[in-house]
Amino acid sequence: AFILRIEDIDTTRCRREFEEAIYRDLAWLGLTWEAPARRQSEHFDVYQKTLTQLEEKGVLYPCFCSRAEIRREIKNSTGAPHGPEGPLYPGTCRNLSQEEKAHNIKNDLPFALRLDTEKALRVVGKNLFFNETGTKIKADPKNLGDVVLGRKETPSSYHLSVVVDDHLQNITHIIRGQDLFHTTPIHCLLQKLLGFQTPEYHHHALLVGEDGKRFAKRDNSIPLESLKKDGRTISEIEGLIAGCGGSFGELPF
Repeated sequence: AFILRIEDIDTTRCRREFEEAIYRDLAWLGLTWEAPARRQSEHFDVYQKTLTQLEEKGVLYPCFCSRAEIRREIKNSTGAPHGPEGPLYPGTCRNLSQEEKAHNIKNDLPFALRLDTEKALRVVGKNLFFNETGTKIKADPKNLGDVVLGRKETPSSYHLSVVVDDHLQNITHIIRGQDLFHTTPIHCLLQKLLGFQTPEYHHHALLVGEDGKRFAKRDNSIPLESLKKDGRTISEIEGLIAGCGGSFGELPF
């Protein structure tokens, strides 16, 4: 079964017209899915309950650092650890006392809830692995550091919401881009903490432009709808996807 999920936890950027465009594009390609699609913005209460479960396990801590403060801390650090997405959070708030945490929360200081990755690994008490296209891969969640799992303005992060939804929707196989490969170890850790099954994974190559850069919305890359308006056929699109990793420059577009 093919399941469509609308991952719209960032309510400030996600709009219903974008969602409608997804439906139109998929229908044009001949894809059908089990209705209705799960819209994450309608399930913040579920993610909040999961955060509470993780708090009860003692693996979350409030982080009162602003993004600017984190950047300054990293800049002033001579040995800031790095991961696939750049410098990791330096753990400034990890060891705050209970009194300091309570004082900051009482005074309404904004905070995010971060996963204490080291402590979570001790709780799980075992090596983590996932299957990547049938190959057993050792997962190292420390490559992303203490990731944010929730904020006041966005009560769930991508990491938390997809792990919860994969469980609730009985997802057995996850097929996604290579750009998300480095997030899978964190997802495996959350799955173990919450007692969820770990699905099978396949991370495919990405579509790129003639410059070799992957297509991204932030770069105003060519949307599928514009290709349809230009008269490109479904078979052309399928051919491009079948040779994923190639570029549009290699096709007569």
